Amino acid sequence: MIGNKTVVYTSGTFDMLHYNHLKMIEYARALGDILIVGVNTDELVASYKSQPIIPFEERIALMKAIKGPDIVIPQRSLDHTDKVDKLHFDIFVVGDDWAGKYDYLKEQGVTVVYFPYGAGVSSSNLKKKIYENYKKLQKKVDNHLPADIEIKK
Repeated sequence: MIGNKTVVYTSGTFDMLHYNHLKMIEYARALGDILIVGVNTDELVASYKSQPIIPFEERIALMKAIKGPDIVIPQRSLDHTDKVDKLHFDIFVVGDDWAGKYDYLKEQGVTVVYFPYGAGVSSSNLKKKIYENYKKLQKKVDNHLPADIEIKK
């Protein structure tokens, strides 16, 4: 808490910014007076999953441009222990795909909320769909022959 204001912290990669990202930001915004959003650096993301499609500088610029966050910062670690003391946040919001991972923050007096994404879009699913469509197009192009060419079997 800062003064009498409730501080909420949320973070993520926010690759290929989509509707579920916006829903989580909107939800986090509604829980307090000040919303701080951490955007995972490319180096951090590479330590636990494939590299983001959108470079860090662009992802952080997009997050700064949307309605909701009061402060947007780089996030270089998935351990938030030190951030609680530095940022004085009361509530931490993260997607429910991380359920249980941040329960240790409760010992520091932080309310941890695992936001239910539910059905819908995710960056991982978008990447997979783009890749699958690319492979289909590539196969189609590889198998395309002019009509006047005869293939002997």
